[in-house]
Amino acid sequence: MVLKNIIRSAALCLRTWSVFSNVRQGNNTLLGFKHTQCCSYMNWTSASTYKGDETLPGQPVRQYARAVRKKQEFPSQLQDLPPSLLKPEYASIPLAQTVDSVVKKLLTLEFANHSEKLHMKEEQLIAKVRRDENDHSSTEVKVAILTARIRNFQEHLHKHPKDKANKRWMLMSIDSRKKKLKFLRRTRYDAFEKVCQELGITYSIPPEYYRRVTRRWLAKKAFCNKVFKEVQKQKAEQRETERSSD
Repeated sequence: MVLKNIIRSAALCLRTWSVFSNVRQGNNTLLGFKHTQCCSYMNWTSASTYKGDETLPGQPVRQYARAVRKKQEFPSQLQDLPPSLLKPEYASIPLAQTVDSVVKKLLTLEFANHSEKLHMKEEQLIAKVRRDENDHSSTEVKVAILTARIRNFQEHLHKHPKDKANKRWMLMSIDSRKKKLKFLRRTRYDAFEKVCQELGITYSIPPEYYRRVTRRWLAKKAFCNKVFKEVQKQKAEQRETERSSD
């Protein structure tokens, strides 16, 4: 009895498998209906036999995915740093020049983190604008440090545009650099020109008077202009009357 049940179940499985294999190959006569659009959905496994982006015949094409926009590459300020350059803390040690090549490679910028490379870039910009070798706190040095940090914030925001905290720090650094450049332009104009030329800064002169535009201010300004025109009109009429009386 058990053997008979096993044989019946095996025969049923083979019959079911043969029917579905015929449907997959396009032979739908065993099921008693013709090939329609619904059969094309059942025959989805045969879509891999089509070339390119072709779809099954009679199947609607749906395009849900949007075209991927490639971001433009933002040039990094750390690209000009050679990887074979020693780190600043090891550059002044004479023993670092005579060690093994493997150890020396570990002391170079090739294995340095981002903060160490940024510090190295700050030192390079400071060397271009500082007054002497012992200058570490002048206005020119502060402008060079802020310039390196602002460019670092710009690179980060290009990759992560929704980082509001870094955007706030970048805007604060830009305002601080503007104040220092304005002071340097007023006190030492030759140093101001040198800093802008060496660091590649484009300085735009701020307006002498700036006021935030509000509705109240616009209404007040329009009223004042109207009163001024009315006063000028009355004065002109008064002059004409004086000339006619003379």
